[in-house]
Amino acid sequence: MKLTSAQVERALNQFEAQALLQAQALPDDHPAVPQLNKLFGDHTFFLDSDGLHIVEPAEPIAGMQRPRAAAMAVKLASWSDEYQTTLAPHAPEPTDVVVVLGAANGGGDEETSGAQ
Repeated sequence: MKLTSAQVERALNQFEAQALLQAQALPDDHPAVPQLNKLFGDHTFFLDSDGLHIVEPAEPIAGMQRPRAAAMAVKLASWSDEYQTTLAPHAPEPTDVVVVLGAANGGGDEETSGAQ
């Protein structure tokens, strides 16, 4: 899932609050992004002390005044060394981290801008 810049900011704020401390989004012009896109598809990639993550659509969050579009963080690779210089890809691992990206129906909030 490719995120808009506003959604990236929302996700980073919520990651910090939930579990993925010190996460950062890789900018589209980062030299590793073309290779990551070949391996995992067109996504917004996040790095933290645990490894490489993306977000995938989750069920809208009910119980709010209006349903909210949500996404779940999925870990795609873990650091393979103590200095966090090398990532080892593995099968996608869903996490417990869920972020609210915007209104489920697009009502005033930005939606995703790319393919999954």
